[in-house]
Amino acid sequence: QVQLVESGGGLVHPGGSLRLSCAVSGITFADHDLNWYRQAPGTERDLVASISKSGFTYVKDSVKGRFTVSRDDVKNTLFLDVNNLRPEDTAVYYCSYYQPPRDYWGQGTQVTVSS
Repeated sequence: QVQLVESGGGLVHPGGSLRLSCAVSGITFADHDLNWYRQAPGTERDLVASISKSGFTYVKDSVKGRFTVSRDDVKNTLFLDVNNLRPEDTAVYYCSYYQPPRDYWGQGTQVTVSS
């Protein structure tokens, strides 16, 4: 059974940092491109970062230089290092991957940035 389990969210002050993790089981992890999305209240889910199975990365322009995506193919874990956080980064962060015919999602981890 496929499972994606995010962790590492929390409440931080502006300028703070977190490491989000996504533990994946039930698939051959190294064979998949992986994604981080986020969703703030009242908005659509939005792609934040991706990493291909070969390690090529994409990061959304608005978080470039602050967010870093990485993966550990031995531990079957996806990471998102989020630094210099801003109030507008407040959202639920989800990891996902696509395997035809559908996307697979975790349950999300809440990141709240507030003074």
